[in-house]
Amino acid sequence: MSDHLILVDGMDQWRKHFPDYPVAAVRDYLVDPAWSGRRNLRVINLCRDTEYHSPGYYASLLAEARGHKVIPAVRTLQDLSRKALYSSELDDLDRRVARLFRDQPAEVTRFEVLVSFGTCEPDELRHLARAVFETFRAPLLKVELKRGKVWHIAGIRCVGLKALRKAQEGLFFDAMAGYLRRPWRSARGRRSLRYDLAILHDPEEALAPSNRRALAQFIRAARAEGIDAELITARDFGRIAEFDALFIRETTNVNHHSYRFARRAAGEGLVVIDDPDSILRCTNKIYLAELLNRQGIRSPASVILSRDEVERAEQRLGYPMVLKLPDGAFSRGVFKVNDRAEFSTRARQLFRDSELILAQAYTYTDFDWRIGVLNGEVLYACRYFMSRGHWQIVDHSKGKPRQGGFETLDPQDAPKGVIQAALKAANAIGNGLYGVDIKQRGHEVLVIEVNDNPNIDAGVEDKFSGPQLYRRVMREFIRRLEARGR
Repeated sequence: MSDHLILVDGMDQWRKHFPDYPVAAVRDYLVDPAWSGRRNLRVINLCRDTEYHSPGYYASLLAEARGHKVIPAVRTLQDLSRKALYSSELDDLDRRVARLFRDQPAEVTRFEVLVSFGTCEPDELRHLARAVFETFRAPLLKVELKRGKVWHIAGIRCVGLKALRKAQEGLFFDAMAGYLRRPWRSARGRRSLRYDLAILHDPEEALAPSNRRALAQFIRAARAEGIDAELITARDFGRIAEFDALFIRETTNVNHHSYRFARRAAGEGLVVIDDPDSILRCTNKIYLAELLNRQGIRSPASVILSRDEVERAEQRLGYPMVLKLPDGAFSRGVFKVNDRAEFSTRARQLFRDSELILAQAYTYTDFDWRIGVLNGEVLYACRYFMSRGHWQIVDHSKGKPRQGGFETLDPQDAPKGVIQAALKAANAIGNGLYGVDIKQRGHEVLVIEVNDNPNIDAGVEDKFSGPQLYRRVMREFIRRLEARGR
């Protein structure tokens, strides 16, 4: 039987007359390493602020990394962060609203419903509340309804305990008790029927994951395998349902249109690489650090930091150390600090953008391994060398990015320990396309991070396999499409 834990902003929010549930303050859950070792834990996140980089957001993120079952999931938080993300899910709900409110007096133009685990008051709206909860699984949702030509949902957002009026407390706790007694289930998905491939790219991106020649190779390989591939851009969001599969070949981020594309495509039933869950997991270094630790995968010593924790980082890591913004990419948002003064200055800058940052032990090597993994199998093996006179592969210190050299190998010639670590790390994320960055010193192998959108450039990653690399990727799309019965 799973244990459960209620997360709140502060313990003062849990009143004396509330039920006797296990409760913890969110900041304790974020920084106390004891929670990492808990198994079979069902977390109810009741934080007021669940915006990106907020304590509530990180609570759900770390819960997933720790293997805890959490509501709301990070994917739900991202879906609800912008109406552009969840508007595609509202068609059926809006039809329900239009029917339910069609007889409202003309002077009534706005209505709010507080949905508690799929229940609400008045009882006439219970079916709507259930449908909202099935679509956006969160403990407390405030649903705003407005009159236009017809009544419709104007907005949906997660709220915390403070949103409850005293008269609503009984309904909420009864609903939560009932929910905790039921098995944990996932939201329903949808399917589409067509069989074409969209390749999302940004022709203006300076450090794109695939260069133009590689994109041409993907299209050529797709056609050879019987797939009609088409390059699309951010302007083609409304066309997603025309395709059978989506292949993202631009840098991903949860606050970027690439995630919205992945989320929309997955919702439409398309085969998606990168899938939205992989984007969520890989683009946040704090999630990755926690996940690698939980899976017993060796990585540089790490400390998840909130504000004013310089001493804890110093005691654990010493100097020099590396400070990382959770969602940096291509060596951006990653800084080496050599003493307390540098730590304080850089940490202040990073905390302007994120509630938590990651501190890691500094580990210098002349090169990093990058092992490409697709569906649990090695796709390529490369060594990326540090930029000349710099400690990173990509040097952003002088304006225009400068990169070091590379060497592409037969994966069979890569060290066995490197390959094993890469496969284990990738499998902890999912079955998609990943690039696992690894440092090796002698027999010591350390996983740095897992990238959900790894580089595949013509003349670099394909230097050993050639056109077969691109064919393998397309065959994986075919396998997944056929598995879905397309």
